[in-house]
Amino acid sequence: MKNQPNILVGIADRYPAVYGCLHRTFLGDGFGPLTGRFSAKAVPGAILLSDQAHREIARMPSIRLAALPDSLFELSRVTIGKTFHWERKEDQIFRGNLVLLSRQDGTIAAINEIPLEDYLQGVISSEMNPEAPLEFLRAHAILSRSWLMAALARKKDKGPSLSLRPSPEREEGEVVRWYDREDHDLFDVCADDHCQRYQGIKKTGAARTEEAVRETCGRVLAYGDEICDARYSKACGGLTEDFATAWDDKNVPYLASVADAPAPHHSIRTEEEAVRWILSVPEAYCHTADEYLLQKILPSFDRETRNFFRWTIEYPQEELEEILREKSGFDFGDLQEITPLLRGPSGRVRRLQITGSKKTIVVGKELEIRRWLSRSHLYSSAFLVEVKKDSRGKPERFTFQGAGWGHGVGLCQIGAAVMASRGFSAEEILKHYFRGVEIKKIY
Repeated sequence: MKNQPNILVGIADRYPAVYGCLHRTFLGDGFGPLTGRFSAKAVPGAILLSDQAHREIARMPSIRLAALPDSLFELSRVTIGKTFHWERKEDQIFRGNLVLLSRQDGTIAAINEIPLEDYLQGVISSEMNPEAPLEFLRAHAILSRSWLMAALARKKDKGPSLSLRPSPEREEGEVVRWYDREDHDLFDVCADDHCQRYQGIKKTGAARTEEAVRETCGRVLAYGDEICDARYSKACGGLTEDFATAWDDKNVPYLASVADAPAPHHSIRTEEEAVRWILSVPEAYCHTADEYLLQKILPSFDRETRNFFRWTIEYPQEELEEILREKSGFDFGDLQEITPLLRGPSGRVRRLQITGSKKTIVVGKELEIRRWLSRSHLYSSAFLVEVKKDSRGKPERFTFQGAGWGHGVGLCQIGAAVMASRGFSAEEILKHYFRGVEIKKIY
């Protein structure tokens, strides 16, 4: 590949209307220059584009607004962290072209057409604080570029995989779902945590992210002749996780569990080891109490998540029964037991049995378990369950004690940033988390 590709990033998808502002001039295909505030509303079979004076500018199924040099566009009230515990709306500013496409369900997809390297600057400053150590930003640039290039090379990958089958021994069933990168129909990647965070241009740290991307331009992680499908999460909790715990049942050599520490930690093999691990406070890069460093590493809304290395959440029985009905679609009746059946090497639960008076279901994998047991998501599936019962033996309260934040596969973002703060280079950081890889320049 001689040059970087342009990519299509879905910023706001399935919105009934999109509002924003064009800063400086954009050229519309078929209707000339446009600037200032605008609205785009879904109408039957088309998009109605109006200017700030509410005059109709265009009415067509697809609208492309091409940026002139130094032109930026702003979108209002974009949802970020969708379905996660930090979900909110914010106004965002972007470089590149704005493409508006009409969907058959009467909604609009707002898409950013942008060179890959410019996209990466937005990713790095959205995933983490651009004030983080520069070697970490360089490592993240290589990491995010690898993830995207692998996604582009595997456009035929399927999205959510679903297995729902009855057990041959009894009436209870098993639900196994994993949510890999979606096969987006109108764009290459989305802009939220389900792909990579991409929240546009940040007001601070732009020079640092630009430097990190420029200095690593075209460089990716490779395992043999293959670009690595480089995964990452916020904090592993001391041990990273195997690929198969979160996604498909296959071995990915460079996405295997490693200790997030200078010295090895033993992988979790038994329930007794999981108890000792989750109730302990082991040495780990992602275990830091340095508030100043965390402030430099994490974006502001991530700093609202506290106690991510080891955490506790409690539910009254009735509340957890309600959450399970809402999130799983099953009525378990009176909730009786929640039992881990299979864990990955970091202690994350891969198969979980939920027992009620009406139904027993085994659920997996990692993310589906987290979704069933929370209004949004548990921080991770590396947890223990304690049941408090009344004098008659009826459950009253369920307490979850957990480790880590996210799926834990691949690079641990907080751990990697701490490594950079201790003098590790970008290459050393990446080769710590992704064993057997090389860094190659592909354009």
